[in-house]
Amino acid sequence: MAKINKEKPAAPSARYFEAVGRRKTSVARVRLFAENHSLPQISVNDKPHAVYFPTAPLKRIAEEALKAAHLENAYRVSAKISGGGIHSQAEALRHGIARAILKINPEERKSLKQLGFLKRDPRMKERRKFGLKKARKAPQWAKR
Repeated sequence: MAKINKEKPAAPSARYFEAVGRRKTSVARVRLFAENHSLPQISVNDKPHAVYFPTAPLKRIAEEALKAAHLENAYRVSAKISGGGIHSQAEALRHGIARAILKINPEERKSLKQLGFLKRDPRMKERRKFGLKKARKAPQWAKR
């Protein structure tokens, strides 16, 4: 009979804090590293976030959670994002960063929740139904 190990599982690595953020069909796997390197502050799919997100509003959305917690230069963020469009990817990144910040400092919960960064936005595109042209648009009806 095999011996069962009843020891506590190993503690998660203190090298980084990991969280997942989602929006529509976008999924962002986010890691916050405590050590600060010369690498870009936020990297998305191995690119600086300034290159990955082409417009200023998208860059701002990606940075909002760190700014709200006043941790802009304290952590290096690495994220792998897949699915969805560029805007929902930026919001998924913000959601993931906010969740990772909570693992570091649970006292930030009130300020992040008030700004709506911890809410997983459930709005998605509605599926198309048979007999209809789109989710709710019916074909034109003619009496005669």
